[in-house]
Amino acid sequence: MGQNNRYANNDLKEVKQLGLWASLLSLGYIFWLVGGMEIVERIAYYGVKASASLYATDAVSKGGLGLTMSDYGTIMLIFAMTQTFIPIFLGGTADRFGYKLTIACATVIKIFAYLTMAMFPSFVGFTVGAMLLAFGTGIFKPGIQGTMVKSVKRETSTMAWGIFYQLVNIGGWLGPLIAVQLRQLSWEHLFYVCAGVISLNFILLLLYQEPGKAERLARKAQVASGEVSQQSLFKEALIEVRKPLVMGYMFAFSGFWFMFNAMFDVLPKHIEDWVNTSTIVTDLFGTAGTQNPLWIGLLGLNHAGTKVMPEYLMSINFLMIATTCFLVAAMTAKYRILSSMLVGCMFCCVAMFMVGFTPAAWAMVVAIAVFSLGEMLLSPKKGEFMGNIAPNDKKAMYLGFVMLPQGIGWTLEGKLGPWLYDQYASKDLLARDYLQQLGMAKEQALAIKNGEAFDTLVAHTGQSAQAMTDVLYQANDIAMAWYIIATVGAVSGVGIFLYAKWVYRLQNQMGLQPQTV
Repeated sequence: MGQNNRYANNDLKEVKQLGLWASLLSLGYIFWLVGGMEIVERIAYYGVKASASLYATDAVSKGGLGLTMSDYGTIMLIFAMTQTFIPIFLGGTADRFGYKLTIACATVIKIFAYLTMAMFPSFVGFTVGAMLLAFGTGIFKPGIQGTMVKSVKRETSTMAWGIFYQLVNIGGWLGPLIAVQLRQLSWEHLFYVCAGVISLNFILLLLYQEPGKAERLARKAQVASGEVSQQSLFKEALIEVRKPLVMGYMFAFSGFWFMFNAMFDVLPKHIEDWVNTSTIVTDLFGTAGTQNPLWIGLLGLNHAGTKVMPEYLMSINFLMIATTCFLVAAMTAKYRILSSMLVGCMFCCVAMFMVGFTPAAWAMVVAIAVFSLGEMLLSPKKGEFMGNIAPNDKKAMYLGFVMLPQGIGWTLEGKLGPWLYDQYASKDLLARDYLQQLGMAKEQALAIKNGEAFDTLVAHTGQSAQAMTDVLYQANDIAMAWYIIATVGAVSGVGIFLYAKWVYRLQNQMGLQPQTV
């Protein structure tokens, strides 16, 4: 009984879910409204995020920052730490001060973030802009997801979270498509447009009515009168986060989030460096490519219509989720939440091994599709799981705790993922080494500006860019970075398996026989 009392306020019961159509019909306008807010926010967010590594490592002469991937990793470490740990300890502010207010404040902060990136194109400017963007996102999510939990019935939660995740990824799909075209004009075009896009959420906020507002205000009055005592948010969060149920979740999933975020932080640069995406265009339209503006826009091609840009290949992930996530949610509704998450982790591991196995463009498409299936099995479930076990007056706080393993995994990956890429796969660094092998003085090779070493190699050898890419790929162990990343994910899969067995045993000890298999 002593152990069970430790979880008395946590709802570990898994409620039997309604069917597809019954769940859809039960969703009210607040659900769809916050889904619209997420679409808008994700368009702007992924418009920048999908291109961030490309912008950071692009040569200064081409409008980029001229950084190495390791330099970019320093920015991502700060970005990841800010975005993931802010909601852990400040997520409860949405419960206390209102979801509408926190969403509005977050939107203002994010506008300033994009404007900072546009107006200060430097390492410091981009870092400050990234920190503002991360901070705004960190307080935006608990307000949106807290609204979700308050407005959705438990018996429809699996379908609701699946559809919500689907809506999020509509924005994630559109953002990179917009980024592809805007950044070919100039990088500042992209940042200014993203600032304008996120400001559209103020229109939706005019229609927003906060669920549970009366209950929140009544509790606030009780606190003010002294009828109910209220601890500081930090102390309250510290008490909750130290519960074994939360701590176990944190350690089990941290490795997965290391692997997951490498997909978005490192893979766009890998595609730009090593994947010949012109073969996709050739297979679809012939050797001349296409000049049709519709296809150029929908397929994320360069303006010449001869190759697929890296952001578009990444957007396949968002497109798959946007079109099929509700089907995956329906198929997995009868399965235990943690079992689904374990299978999803394994799919993502397989995808990372595939990325390292071959640079073929169509194989990359398959790898991203496999990764997307794994993500659909796992990622929507994290909010459902944490929202379900949270005490009723701490929903937003617990949804902030969802970021605990992501905070650890992404913060480590933010620095180590790009660093691993520099160690094994940086085209710019490998080109410098090869120039020295061809007789160029070390001082001369090191003096080449970041982002220009490969172009220098091509000019020096007189070979085509693709020929020199093939030479560098065959001469170096490019795949090792991805095999290491996949291994981290596989170790996390073992942790998820052990955590799931413990939670199911705990449910049985508390007399909560799960209604899902």
